[in-house]
Amino acid sequence: MILVRQEIGEVLRDFRLQKGRTLRQVAGRASVALGYLSEVERGQKEASSEILASVAEALDVPISTIMREVGDRISVLEGLQVFPDVVPDDLVALDRDIQSQLSLR
Repeated sequence: MILVRQEIGEVLRDFRLQKGRTLRQVAGRASVALGYLSEVERGQKEASSEILASVAEALDVPISTIMREVGDRISVLEGLQVFPDVVPDDLVALDRDIQSQLSLR
């Protein structure tokens, strides 16, 4: 069974480590108890949306980026294909063609 709280915790830990910050630094900046943040990172506690927003801000990472990463990880665990966040060039060209045809009318 996939536990969302575990994936959120892993993503938060990964971003924290990528930023080179300690648990103590992030907890302090987010005004969250050190022990609680540790439990969130280990997937033992559910973080409220307010806590997630505070931690995201403390990490200088948009919460949308954190949640997108969580969603991508869950998709992989579910065996679903993860789609890129960019539009393929051929679709961009098709959109331009349609827009130009509409402007000629």
